[in-house]
Amino acid sequence: MLPPKYRLLLLALVCCWLPGAVLADEKPASPAGEQPADGQRPSIVFFLSDDHRADFLGCAGHEILKTPVIDRLAAHGVRFENAFVTTSICAASRATIFTGLWERTHRYTFRTPPLQQSLIDQSYPVLLRRAGYRTGFVGKFGVNVPRGAQQEMFDYFRPLNRNPYFKKQPDGSLRHVTDLEGDAAIAFVESCSKDQPFCLSVSFNAAHAEDSDKVNHYPWAESENGLYEDAAIPPPEVDIDYWKQLPAFFHNSEHRTRWFWRWDTPEKYQRNVKAYYRLITGLDRNIGRVLEALEKAGLADNTVIIFTGDNGYYKGNRGFAGKWSHFEESLRVPLVIYDPREPLFKRVRVAHETVLNVDLAPTILTFAGIEPPASYQGQSLRPLVQRNTPGDWRTDFFCEHLMDYQPIPKWEGVRSGRYKYARYFEHLPEGEFLHDLQEDPRELKNLATDPAYAEVLATMRLRCDELRDQLGGPYRPHEPKAKP
Repeated sequence: MLPPKYRLLLLALVCCWLPGAVLADEKPASPAGEQPADGQRPSIVFFLSDDHRADFLGCAGHEILKTPVIDRLAAHGVRFENAFVTTSICAASRATIFTGLWERTHRYTFRTPPLQQSLIDQSYPVLLRRAGYRTGFVGKFGVNVPRGAQQEMFDYFRPLNRNPYFKKQPDGSLRHVTDLEGDAAIAFVESCSKDQPFCLSVSFNAAHAEDSDKVNHYPWAESENGLYEDAAIPPPEVDIDYWKQLPAFFHNSEHRTRWFWRWDTPEKYQRNVKAYYRLITGLDRNIGRVLEALEKAGLADNTVIIFTGDNGYYKGNRGFAGKWSHFEESLRVPLVIYDPREPLFKRVRVAHETVLNVDLAPTILTFAGIEPPASYQGQSLRPLVQRNTPGDWRTDFFCEHLMDYQPIPKWEGVRSGRYKYARYFEHLPEGEFLHDLQEDPRELKNLATDPAYAEVLATMRLRCDELRDQLGGPYRPHEPKAKP
């Protein structure tokens, strides 16, 4: 058995080879914006991770975490360094990804009625199927929908969930759900042909904690045994006592409850961060397996690859666990798009534009040559992949969290290039925040009561109202279910 540090080096070397054939730079690509000469539409594979902050990638500068497959995609495609979710929780974010709508508009999150059928009818999988695409889904679905909706959305539907992460197989063995997700994705790829374009959505459960297990919070696959064992994990970037500066309604919130589950001692922090990193490296390895299957099937050269996360993650920062609130760690996510049809000189860059999860549905449709519905609220990212930034690209965005659950306070806000405004509207006036991201990128100071920022505060309040009202108006609770 190799020592851990050598196994880590071997993993990095092997994973760097996995997508090598897929990222075939020496092959001629179609001119930007054109379909291949035979008129064949591109296929799309969309990978989604869970609880994955933007800086948790090797290509984003992380000094410990190994993500060689995603790093190679980024090195041959576009990495968006200013990618955000509009609501930082899996249920609402995934509904936004399917529908191209803000939570304020689609009105779905945990503890709400299912996503409306009219929105399912305009979701990217349904529109792709209508246009002749074969659609597949693997992994964590995460959205409650009307009966039969999954069959309308997908030709191939293989839901897989954690709790537990390890699944007993017919032969009595245990397999990690991330590897099972890789297996199911490969089975879909092997069933496809060049005669019909496809869109496969692979939604990993990793790296979400196993909430039902208060000891082994991040169970990793055997393939990642020993990884990071010798690493010394630095302390959280934002002091763990920061929460004490926040209003009282934060002090008994879900952020603090789960912090005690996972991060409250140095020993627990070291153990759980390493385990969390192993989950991310495991999903990276399975992305490599899927890319290799595409190459073996002869489908790689005409398949667009998209990778992103459903929300950010505090990982102990600020004395917080989870996500849910307005700080950058919660909202900012990784995003990489690789289009093998683009010339190498044009497709490789780090993009600085502000992009959102609400942009993913129109992006997928646009790659497929389908005009996004007028009801969509996001913008296609395909022009950015082709270095054709529209002149009216967004300079700010509305963000929110509307789950009706007392330990996670509701809020709404707006983030611009320099300022972020947030109001926890059931906890005013103490629940109002203003941050100067240029002067205070870690958002340590709340400037909402600083007279020097009174004009900025007034402007951001008005902008928040304006965007909120465009998307559905002030918060409205769902009607309670009638008793039988």
